[in-house]
Amino acid sequence: MIAANWKMHMTSAEAGSYVTDLIKRVKDISRTEIVLCPPFTALGTVDQMIAHSNIKLGAQNMYPAEKGAITGEISPLMLKDIGCSYVILGHSERRSIFGETDEDVNKKARMAMECRLLPIICIGETLEQKKAGDTERVIASQLKGCLTGIGDMEGVVIAYEPVWAISGGDPDIKPATPEEAQKIHSRIRSVIQEIYDKDTAESVLILYGGSMKPENAADLLAQPDIDGGLVGSASLKPESFEPIITAAEKSQE
Repeated sequence: MIAANWKMHMTSAEAGSYVTDLIKRVKDISRTEIVLCPPFTALGTVDQMIAHSNIKLGAQNMYPAEKGAITGEISPLMLKDIGCSYVILGHSERRSIFGETDEDVNKKARMAMECRLLPIICIGETLEQKKAGDTERVIASQLKGCLTGIGDMEGVVIAYEPVWAISGGDPDIKPATPEEAQKIHSRIRSVIQEIYDKDTAESVLILYGGSMKPENAADLLAQPDIDGGLVGSASLKPESFEPIITAAEKSQE
């Protein structure tokens, strides 16, 4: 799976132009799930345009209730109604800017699944935690907290996004090396096996979400436990997003 997180970018018109271009570029992709996660305001436009394509729709967040007097929030039923198959939950920016906790992410994930919306659950350590040698403990704690009470992992996607590697377009911030990323992805899979079983662990998609770009995508995707990418800045232009999708497709040959 290669998922695009557009964050707070693109109007509906801009999204429409982007999708028109991308559909032509990826029409022959058959082994890789492509997911676009635009802002809420562009979901309807994107859904209409990808209706007969090989692209799925996802949202960037949701509130853990079907409806209610909750001004400014969006429910999973609303996301399903507008055409979403996936929803990103617990992104590091939601955690750092809005104070979301593993418990918050868990509530959202369980509600999403009740409404037949598949969660892309984000986990990852900060630079301070990495320097302290705390990465594996943090990852295990986040996983266990986010997956509490989720009995069936079918369709659940995990995204490892080392917070220290998210560039936001800053050239001085470096992604994890393929070896670093593989080590943590392997640990994530082992924790899932501890919580569930070996078959579940082997079947769960684990995406890498720390500055995947055309230049490093093939090397990252060649790792045995990296099953795709959650792509930020490189997903904002079809010409930089397409090579990442192509690399994912080739990695399965």
